[in-house]
Amino acid sequence: MRAKVKEAAQSSGRKAKFSQMSTFDKTFTVCGDILLFLFVLCIIVPMVYIVIASFMDPVTLQNKGVTFDLSKWTITAYKRVIENKMIWVGFINSIVYSVVFTAISVIVTLMAAYPMSREDFRGRKFFNVIFIITMFFGGGLIPTYLLISRLGMLDTIWAIVLPGAFSVWNMIIARTYYQGIPKELREAASVDGANDIVYFFKIMMPVCKPVIMVLVLWQFVGMWNSYFDAMIYLSSESRQPLQLVLRAILIQSQPQPGMVSDIQSTAARAQLAELLKYATIIISSIPLLIMYPFFQKYFDSGVMVGSVKG
Repeated sequence: MRAKVKEAAQSSGRKAKFSQMSTFDKTFTVCGDILLFLFVLCIIVPMVYIVIASFMDPVTLQNKGVTFDLSKWTITAYKRVIENKMIWVGFINSIVYSVVFTAISVIVTLMAAYPMSREDFRGRKFFNVIFIITMFFGGGLIPTYLLISRLGMLDTIWAIVLPGAFSVWNMIIARTYYQGIPKELREAASVDGANDIVYFFKIMMPVCKPVIMVLVLWQFVGMWNSYFDAMIYLSSESRQPLQLVLRAILIQSQPQPGMVSDIQSTAARAQLAELLKYATIIISSIPLLIMYPFFQKYFDSGVMVGSVKG
């Protein structure tokens, strides 16, 4: 009951605030709401289409398109995807790569950002320039490939997780967040006898939980969706991430042999291959859909605080 009363009060407050606006502000607000609605619609409609299409009978999907007639729905595509070995191998590889990459990247980024946030750090401006240069200029694909080859990391997990582990942009965000922490906290820790290591791990890290969660989400999603490095550096199928398997299904239209081997008709194979595209998209998105609700509150506070400080 209290919740309804509170909601009604907030609604009446918004209406009163809107009525006090000028004509230009009202027009601007309404146009903004319409554009936002259209933007959300452009995101939701394809998602709904993919979800429904993944359950459709292949013949019905090809001839009539999507339908809400449940008698035309089937879970054949999900059965074939789940029963395929390479899908699960790629799924496990992607989880391992994403977790290891995220852990290494976040730790390195946070530790690099700490001295860069200290005003008493000698050479801070010099290193800041060096970091900024790397954001605009890189060695290129061929020198990077030769370096990884000389280091003996080809066809290993390290070729995927190490080259891009450090992000200058993420370091700048973490540094900006550090600079927003009151200096009195460091002074109080010094009075209690805490050195930089104790202060960083036992005091700074709990305070910086929002920005840490933001970096974890960014890096995990980035690695989960990445396929190019794996395509270049990995040659063994047993080490391929899920995105390479999806690339073969979605872009090259080459589903795994076990998914369609029992179908004799070429037309039926093509129909099922089209259906498998939608099912694999849904399955590959599940980890991210599960993660985001838990990180959302940290994402909002972490990004906003890091953007207005410094």
